[in-house]
Amino acid sequence: MPTSLTAAVEHFPIAGAFTISRGSKTTASVVTCRITDGPLAGWGECVPYGRYGETIEQVVGDIELMRPLIESGVTREALQQAMKPGAARNAVDCALWDLEAKRSGRTVVSLAGLADPKPLTTAYTISLAEPDEMLTRAAENAHRALLKIKVGTADDISRIRAVRRGAPQSRIILDANEGWTEDNLAIHFAACAENDIALVEQPLPAGRDEALAEIARPVPVCADESVHKTDDLAGLVGRYDAVNIKLDKTGGLTEALRMRNSAEALGLKIMVGCMVGSSLAMAPAVLVAQGADFVDLDGPLLLARDRQPGLRYEASLVFPPEASLWG
Repeated sequence: MPTSLTAAVEHFPIAGAFTISRGSKTTASVVTCRITDGPLAGWGECVPYGRYGETIEQVVGDIELMRPLIESGVTREALQQAMKPGAARNAVDCALWDLEAKRSGRTVVSLAGLADPKPLTTAYTISLAEPDEMLTRAAENAHRALLKIKVGTADDISRIRAVRRGAPQSRIILDANEGWTEDNLAIHFAACAENDIALVEQPLPAGRDEALAEIARPVPVCADESVHKTDDLAGLVGRYDAVNIKLDKTGGLTEALRMRNSAEALGLKIMVGCMVGSSLAMAPAVLVAQGADFVDLDGPLLLARDRQPGLRYEASLVFPPEASLWG
């Protein structure tokens, strides 16, 4: 049987709502790519993101455009040139990795020349809300080692103080999702230092973040929306201390591994993050996250239901994927 490709849309309900500075959603809509070769099938999942101009329909179309190349046996290396970075390439790239593992009888870890993966401490995300509600949610999750707090309003000082009161022992990442401005940057940074915040993600809008090179940064600052691929890294030095590598931005595991190595060579700390998706989307990211300074792969924990079988989570730990899921 010839190699074939299919793309499908799936919807996973979120437990409650997921709210950031740009809006709120109650469903995680994902696109899966499946590449079959006779009885073997490899698959990957992506989450189209409107912030980057992606839609479900466009991503499905971009994947389906690859059908002739996939059926002709395109390599992962050639795929990097055939598709632009983003969600669509992520799903195809990860499906090709999974299929190659099944064809060879090896694991993706072995194929990529990686060390055996270990369980990782992942952040758990608390959505943007009023300070009292965020305090309550932080207190409910104060047993977790690492919390990621969504902020990004004109006055987040009360939110920063509230979550620290609620979770006095947890390490805390703040994610402003481009919601702060040059005018309120200094006061927010001061509140971060006062409350022992471990990292601040993307405080200023991508493309308008020059002020980060000119202001004292009392806590490490991580690029998210400002960085997508390896070629973006050099321009971040001096403005950012860390980069958030997400497979839906890099366009798959292949580029994510390359980007991690290049970021480390530039002296940037590594965070590996995710969109809100199922365990299938997290599985390859767990491999990239080995040895990372910060891990944020809690997507399945935010869902009302996950794929079965899914990743194994225990408290703040996420375990490497089993072959029955991916890789």
